[in-house]
Amino acid sequence: MTNLQKTLALLAAALGLLLIWLLQPILTPFLAGAALAYLGDPLVDRLEAWKVNRSLGVLIVFLVFFAAFASMLLVVVPLLVNELASLVRQLPALIKWLHESIGPFLHDAVGMNPFDIETLDISTAEIAQRIRDNWQEAGGVLGSILAYITRSGLAFIAALGTLALTPVVAFYIMRDWDHIMDLIRVMVPRDHESTFVTLAVECDEVLSAFLRGQLMIMLLLGIIYSTGLYIVGLELAILIGMMAGLLSIVPYLGFIIGIAAAILAAIFQFQEILPVVFVVLVFVVGQLLEGSVLTPWLVGNKIGMHPVAVIFAVLAGGQLFGFVGILLALPVAAVIMVFLRHLHGKYIASDYYRQASDAGVRPSGPETHATSNDKAPASTNPDQGQTDP
Repeated sequence: MTNLQKTLALLAAALGLLLIWLLQPILTPFLAGAALAYLGDPLVDRLEAWKVNRSLGVLIVFLVFFAAFASMLLVVVPLLVNELASLVRQLPALIKWLHESIGPFLHDAVGMNPFDIETLDISTAEIAQRIRDNWQEAGGVLGSILAYITRSGLAFIAALGTLALTPVVAFYIMRDWDHIMDLIRVMVPRDHESTFVTLAVECDEVLSAFLRGQLMIMLLLGIIYSTGLYIVGLELAILIGMMAGLLSIVPYLGFIIGIAAAILAAIFQFQEILPVVFVVLVFVVGQLLEGSVLTPWLVGNKIGMHPVAVIFAVLAGGQLFGFVGILLALPVAAVIMVFLRHLHGKYIASDYYRQASDAGVRPSGPETHATSNDKAPASTNPDQGQTDP
């Protein structure tokens, strides 16, 4: 690759990042649609191999996705609504229990009790008098509230638009997926086509392992946690279990938040130690199943990302590009890992790397470590080994 080609590639990458940053408010339906198309393309290819028209195959896959999603909503949503209603009804008792049980420890430790409602008890007449005394400030506050409600309404409309656009984008991308891939391949310089195809295949393996495997792990972990907590008898079992499963996309985040919320809910509900032990056991079993069964089975070692790298990728994506960055963080990081492994292999095979060995410095590596059994090379002196006549 010439210097001009490298410069153009860097400029294209910089321009792509700039466009993502500028267009992030409208990218969500396109990213979600592309993810759905990527998930459904293997199924469409399978139907196409069975002599099914591709457009009809895309429609069939969409119906399957919709049926699975609708079934999940019909089962899970009523349970979640009941648990949320139960949580709202229990909030006063929960706050009172926190005030009586945890409040004294916080008061002794930091000098305040955030659950002491009595210190916040203000009568309605006093609130009205304060509004009359500060009506201008109250008007400003009211305006801020109305502005917030307006922004919330616009955000709700935008969310509905995203929800409506996502399947449309996914349909057209899934229908034309092979054509899009062929167009991208044609644009690659001919002398780099084999390298591009190799990297594309590795990226596909990594992304498929992440998207398909990790989504299945999140769903199965949510089912495992919810079922276990339901058997324990926790009233918020479905809510806490599914939340822990969804947050498990970041290593240990779902486990930490889920077990903390479940322990708190169990202490408040049962006020006994044995149910808390069972709750901890549920999450320990879930973690063991994830590490020993689910991840090796559904993901394997294709992603090869350290948990710290995963956490950093999610935080960095959110900091740089907001919610769009969070959606892109792990897939982009997984692809970057493929390119880094490729560059590492090129570096190991380069003359620059081997010059260290030629200069008398042995680089570290499994194939370059010296052993105690290394023997000196045979002498090349032609006079050695000869006897006097």
